[in-house]
Amino acid sequence: MNLVRNAQPSPYYEIKRAREAQSKRDMQADDYNNPMIDLISEIRERYLHTLEQIENAARKSNLDPQDIRLVVVTKSQPVEVAQAAIEAGVKILGENYPEEGVMKIQSLVAQSGVEWHMIGHVQSRKARLVADHFALLHSLDSLKLAQRLDRFAAELNHVLPVLLEFNVGGEESKSGWEVSDISNMDKVLPDIQTILDLPNLRVRGLMTMPPLGAEAEHSRRFFQSLRLLRDRLTALYSQADWRELSMGTSADYTVAVEEGATLVRVGTAIVGARKYKSDSEREAE
Repeated sequence: MNLVRNAQPSPYYEIKRAREAQSKRDMQADDYNNPMIDLISEIRERYLHTLEQIENAARKSNLDPQDIRLVVVTKSQPVEVAQAAIEAGVKILGENYPEEGVMKIQSLVAQSGVEWHMIGHVQSRKARLVADHFALLHSLDSLKLAQRLDRFAAELNHVLPVLLEFNVGGEESKSGWEVSDISNMDKVLPDIQTILDLPNLRVRGLMTMPPLGAEAEHSRRFFQSLRLLRDRLTALYSQADWRELSMGTSADYTVAVEEGATLVRVGTAIVGARKYKSDSEREAE
């Protein structure tokens, strides 16, 4: 964790000033009652509020807010919502399904300055889509998937950054290497070493989704477990880059930040609710 060393203005403050100025311009526009303008304004307000919450949580734990990135989850949302989020100032969008994500990326190709992350479980047969279109995969959950991604990335002549997904809660419904019992770590290490040796993947850290709890505080011990696991892997494989911790969703992102998250995945709290196919999908944001 990086300690806050000075009182320099946070980038979150600068973002807020810029967005407030844009909001005033929107209200002065002739089409101020346009539904798209309204949607942009609503998303911007929630986005800024979330940034402020992240900054407050980071300061509470004496962490630097500049080390934390907000991924706005637009899975199962129409393209118009993703477009509105971009126009509201969102810099990183997260998708759960490769086909849906690629459709949005291609539909919004004219929108520059936005980064697309894949945050959901990826079937091996869809690995090429991820390697070709996404800036970061949060959910690398098996050696088989890693090897396919590496092959496709090599064909594309680029290196794909990835996070290793760990199941710290021991739920059978969750993907990732199961490490709710720390004694399982020895079984996981050979896979990790093999992945670290793949030439067209770059491991950047870890990701987890804790069991869904009634309160945000319920997730804290699982976030702590992931951070401690990251520290152990850093000691074992010091040549690798383990800086990122992707953890925390709309329900518990402030707790995640307090425990060292560098990437938080927030959907409903910013872009609103959507229809879910399963309970596990609901937990992902």
